[in-house]
Amino acid sequence: MNVNEILFELKQVNQQFGRLQALADLDLQIRAGERVALVGSSGAGKSTLIRLLNGTLRPTGGEVWALGRCLSRLSPRQLRQVQQHIGTIYQQFHLVDSLAVIHNVNAGHLSHWSFAKALFSLIYPLETETAAIALRRVGIPEKLYERTDRLSGGQQQRVALARVLVQNPPVILADEPVSSLDPERSREIMALLRDLVTETGKTLVVSLHSIDLALHYCNRVIGLREGRMQFDAPADAVTKAMIEALYRL
Repeated sequence: MNVNEILFELKQVNQQFGRLQALADLDLQIRAGERVALVGSSGAGKSTLIRLLNGTLRPTGGEVWALGRCLSRLSPRQLRQVQQHIGTIYQQFHLVDSLAVIHNVNAGHLSHWSFAKALFSLIYPLETETAAIALRRVGIPEKLYERTDRLSGGQQQRVALARVLVQNPPVILADEPVSSLDPERSREIMALLRDLVTETGKTLVVSLHSIDLALHYCNRVIGLREGRMQFDAPADAVTKAMIEALYRL
């Protein structure tokens, strides 16, 4: 993927849920290799924007383009093909607690495994070396066959990240990936995300409550307030006045 290639483009995007205007008149481009943080108070539209980018939500107005395709114009099959190249990490991890870690990591293969292969892997795990490598990269190789519900919150988030590494998409979207973790674990996960996308040349878009994490681990920060973009700037150009205006009561 070429540096400076536009991976996402939003053109005058609006999103309404009933009478609630979640996003309004949003124009935005995200290029390959960027680490973009979405910041703002709860209800600012960060999670809605993530869902628009990965195609799980269609805009009520405007166009969302991802990987060169206008998502609103795609058939369900075509949309799934685009989504195979977009990995998403959620706040709730979306893991099956009763399964061993390897099965949750192998869920990253499901977009290109047949149903029969996926079912067989639940009985006799496949691609064990791929899963082991992914877990090694996120720092918990010893947890390969551990039951997922026996892991700490930080370890479960690492499993979710390993699942995305197995999927191996050029783009990773992370929706509040550290909101349930303590400050130390939050810094560990953000450092891990930054290092992994930098080493592999992937693009990262992450929504965060913490402006400090955004400024430290991302190179571009987008401030959202009540569904509207307040600023879009390099991390080192974000000022105290910009932050205060974003969060003012």
